[in-house]
Amino acid sequence: MKSPAVVNFSPEPHSVELREFARPEAGATDVILAVQAVGVCGSDLHQWTSQHSWPVNYPVVLGHEFVGNIVELGSAVKGWSEGDLVVSETAAVIDENSPMTRQSLYNLDPTRKGFGYGVNGAMTNFVSVPARCLHRVPKGLAIEEAALTEPCCVAYNAVINNGDIKPGDRVIVLGPGPIGILCAAMAKLAGAEVALVGLERDRARLDTAAKAYGCEVIVGDASEWAKERDGLGVNGVIDAAGASAALKAALDLVRPNGWITKVGWGPQPLNFSLDPLVQKNIRLQGSFSHNWPVWERVLALLASGQLDVKPITGGIWNLESWHEAFEKMHSGAIVKAVLKPE
Repeated sequence: MKSPAVVNFSPEPHSVELREFARPEAGATDVILAVQAVGVCGSDLHQWTSQHSWPVNYPVVLGHEFVGNIVELGSAVKGWSEGDLVVSETAAVIDENSPMTRQSLYNLDPTRKGFGYGVNGAMTNFVSVPARCLHRVPKGLAIEEAALTEPCCVAYNAVINNGDIKPGDRVIVLGPGPIGILCAAMAKLAGAEVALVGLERDRARLDTAAKAYGCEVIVGDASEWAKERDGLGVNGVIDAAGASAALKAALDLVRPNGWITKVGWGPQPLNFSLDPLVQKNIRLQGSFSHNWPVWERVLALLASGQLDVKPITGGIWNLESWHEAFEKMHSGAIVKAVLKPE
């Protein structure tokens, strides 16, 4: 049985096309999901435009933000049933004996491979998933919202686990892509006063963030807002843009003894001095992926309505219209696209 799949087939720019893809088989500890919805991530776009900085196992089916129903169980899988509606973590391949895995930090296992670049992802009808990756979708949570659990987990890990927010802090988020907007939403939930910063071309997404999450939005230089309170800068900066210029701006905007969390990817060299990091006694923290407790907390936030992702969902497309969905996101016309297999 074959189904259409959105496949990234080479490292050349725009090497993505719809291909026929055979239904995968379940290993002993895996399940097969019938995909109900899959979010388009910025990393999918980066692989499409060949602007990524991570290794890809070509050809590979894209898609790591997904929700689906279990339609087949591996022989050793327990605790799950056919028909269960679930979301999946992204660590498709890990070394269970890795020191990081043994600390429940399998997201940081150096041998980790994720859906959509290391193994086949979910922009198709069926995907094979290790049962250890599964989380039940809470009753009442819409499929389109459940599909965006993963980027919410990225934001939660960056802001709550790897940030240092206290109620009343002032925080700047650089980059109004999906992760940046969700980071701003998380920082608001944590009690911070938040400004989201972008460029002129980002106005549509900035407006969406302002209306949905009550953020201050700034086009261009955020220095005035950063120094508004006491002239020293903001307590923390979240770099969700990834470009080297964003980290340089973060060093300027943060106050002495403040913190910067970098969650955005960017392959460019820095080409500037990190001396301000030393002079201002700043803590620079990377943030990558997420693990089991993050997923459980985020699903609780989504189910309770404390975190609402509906405002950032700019449309739903079928797999055959993947190119239009990618273009809409890439142009900045929408924040987030969702694909639904037939």
